[in-house]
Amino acid sequence: MPGLVVKPRARIFHGHDWVYASEIKKSFGNPSPGDVISLKDFKDRPLGSAIYNPASQIVARRFSRRKQVLDRDFFGRRIERALKYRQGLSRIDQELCRIAWSESDGLPGVVIDRYGEHVVLQTLTLGMNQRIDMISEAISETFSPKGIILRNDSPMRAAEGLSPETRLIAGEAPSQQHLDINGISFTTDLMGGQKTGLYLDQLSNYRLVAEYASGQRVLDCFTNQGGFALHCAAAGAGQVIGVDSSSPAISSAKQNAQRSGLDAIQWIEANVFDDLKKRESGAEEFDLIILDPPSFTRNKRSLKDALRGYKEIHLRALKMLNPGGILVTFTCSHHVSRKAFLEMVRDAAVDAKRTLRQSQTFAQRADHPINPSIPETEYLHGFAFEILPAW
Repeated sequence: MPGLVVKPRARIFHGHDWVYASEIKKSFGNPSPGDVISLKDFKDRPLGSAIYNPASQIVARRFSRRKQVLDRDFFGRRIERALKYRQGLSRIDQELCRIAWSESDGLPGVVIDRYGEHVVLQTLTLGMNQRIDMISEAISETFSPKGIILRNDSPMRAAEGLSPETRLIAGEAPSQQHLDINGISFTTDLMGGQKTGLYLDQLSNYRLVAEYASGQRVLDCFTNQGGFALHCAAAGAGQVIGVDSSSPAISSAKQNAQRSGLDAIQWIEANVFDDLKKRESGAEEFDLIILDPPSFTRNKRSLKDALRGYKEIHLRALKMLNPGGILVTFTCSHHVSRKAFLEMVRDAAVDAKRTLRQSQTFAQRADHPINPSIPETEYLHGFAFEILPAW
């Protein structure tokens, strides 16, 4: 089997499964893009098996610490193991669940989401993209779904030299689905919605954040399909406003509200930065503001710009919160560390002349498991802060 010899002090010796181009001492056996290769250390000791892509900064991604091949049986075993873990999560419905989460489930670049009788597949690495048929066969044998949809529209694929595509792999294409989440109806378009249809990583957080909403005036920024806004309204909020720049997202949010009997929510199609600026200038006041923006950065080069963007929306939100009010905020980029995000919130609070008390921490749902040796598997950080009255 062809392979790579890895330099000393590479991150793979500290538990990570990625090998960067700068960490390669030499290659042997003339591997081709997408091949399964063997990894060895500088003393010729085996480090396991990986998928290879010389066009990517991450040249090799280890999927096993043993000599292993990627065949139909391999994918079946890995998917079965991933499913077994989810079946042990008592509060998560396996019918609406992330079944496989990339490196956290030993499938680098493979994301599998289950929406009832349909399954959505993403392949974000070249090696896995070349094996879509095998992965699809394993999914069919495990779940017998009515249809399997390939949602390869993530910009992350560009780093692997892959083009976007969305298509039906097997079975029948679903019409719009109406899903019950915590007693609220959500409509999802598996062929055209954001991500793979819904933000599965936030489903538990919708309920937790809504516990702050009873009787309150709530502003849900970057509302998308209205997840937080709908849950806050159902929890008895006095007034709820949801803001998003996407016309299809606002249309979906309105439809979700109507089907759930929550018609009193005010939906605003607007750029959130502009909307917050306008509301701050108008001296509006709120008891609960939720900031759940899309990722502001997909690489380290734009991190400073992203933090400036985060600070702007936090500064405006903090100025509009009443004493005793709650700011709930999230970042979904693994490039923005927990420490950097909290420092940004602290700086915004200083500029806004507000004193905060951190009251709760949020994370991605447990069906998006975290491998502590691979920090990139943890990407969602969330916090609730109380605005303290002046001392």
